[in-house]
Amino acid sequence: MTTTRLLIDGVECESASQTSVEVINPSNGRCVSSIPAGCDDDVERAVAAARRAFNDGRWGDEPPSVRKKALHRLADLVEAEGAQFDAMDAEEMGKPVKEVAFNATAAASFVRFYAEAVDKLTGDVYTSDKASLVLQRWVARGVVAGIVPWNFPTFVAAMKLGPALAAGNTVILKPSELSPGSAVRLGQLALRAGIPPGVLNVVPGLGETAGKALALHSDVDMIAFTGSTEVGKLLLQYAGQSNLKSVMAECGGKSPQVVFGDGVDLDAAATAIAGFLLTNQGQICSVGSRLLVQQAVEDDLLERIMSHFRKIVIGDARDPRTTFGPLASAKQCDRVMRYIESASTDRAELVAGGKRTLQASGGYFVEPTIFRKVTPTARIAQEEIFGPVLSVMSFEDEAEAIRIANSTTYGLGAYVWTSNLSTGMRMAKGIRSSVAINSVAPTGEGAGYAASWEPCGQSGIGAEGGLAGMQSYLRRQLMEFYHA
Repeated sequence: MTTTRLLIDGVECESASQTSVEVINPSNGRCVSSIPAGCDDDVERAVAAARRAFNDGRWGDEPPSVRKKALHRLADLVEAEGAQFDAMDAEEMGKPVKEVAFNATAAASFVRFYAEAVDKLTGDVYTSDKASLVLQRWVARGVVAGIVPWNFPTFVAAMKLGPALAAGNTVILKPSELSPGSAVRLGQLALRAGIPPGVLNVVPGLGETAGKALALHSDVDMIAFTGSTEVGKLLLQYAGQSNLKSVMAECGGKSPQVVFGDGVDLDAAATAIAGFLLTNQGQICSVGSRLLVQQAVEDDLLERIMSHFRKIVIGDARDPRTTFGPLASAKQCDRVMRYIESASTDRAELVAGGKRTLQASGGYFVEPTIFRKVTPTARIAQEEIFGPVLSVMSFEDEAEAIRIANSTTYGLGAYVWTSNLSTGMRMAKGIRSSVAINSVAPTGEGAGYAASWEPCGQSGIGAEGGLAGMQSYLRRQLMEFYHA
């Protein structure tokens, strides 16, 4: 069994931690590798390396063209090894290799966007009198700790390192203990791409050890986090207990799919709603897991959604025939099943799924599940399940749809289906989160990566994506010049 090593200052090294954690293949429950649990000493070495690299300017002081070329080379290397990255993610956390959403090719495209963004941000020159000159410029924050989740290991790592490196920072990447392999390989490829040693460091470990130590470290200037709201709140506390470091956090979500019975294309809506929920077994923070539908089209829409459920191929995530894999871990499987069991207490009606399957494989497979007649206050309508569970609620008019859509503590995204442009505009203005009308979240190098999103409520703080997302990794420095 292989043990994942740290990458610090351009060198693979052993952890000072005396304990290790097994990495389990969720398709069969077997151990594939192990990682160190992590400790303060590991983090101390990584932070020191990142600080040296930032202070001596080996990356941030290079001309924009140098950083741009290096990031492009990194993107090319990731794309060239795309099949290996996808297979690694499939083995470690169960994302099917057949699933193209947020795969290694997409991660490479994301890095390419930020390679081109290196020289696209400009500062400001303010109108002043003849005796003064007032400027503001964007400057790198310094040492950035990227703490990333397990659901799209390669892509979420690229989401942090792409804009952080493009902005001139140095980075310490802490991957999830469930899926560390792709982060370490990204660090290795960064060196091959010409990114200097110490600029990108990778420290595997547990959240309560390595993650906490990074968040409490007073020489870390920023935490960039994607994960649960519970952990996001902890990171904000740790930042306050240490050096008031900046925290960008994309946390949980409970996004609504709102479908009006006004002549909207139900086939298109059903395809998008089912496809999103089935992607990565529903383990997506922005997935539309609440279906708000007008009663007149509810039965018709549900039948169309279930027709997509019946077409899935459940199996080992490494099998190219598989379209629906396992949940990421035994813990996640138990969590999803507890939510399914709680639905009966809240008197929801089970329409499809609701059970574990392929248990003889040793894997953590749960059927795609639909509950209808869900009350807006039920647990499955209020809390993030992070699994293939759809909660269906009916509404009568726009006002009720907006009220239900805004009735959770989250505000990550929403999806509205209507044939009436005015209805779509009113819904977009009434729902507090980002809103997509008659579509799903944008993807690709154009709108998908150029667009930025900023959560509200307990879905987090700070913008990601696009040039605004790059600004999150920068601060504004004021420069004033006066003469007599």
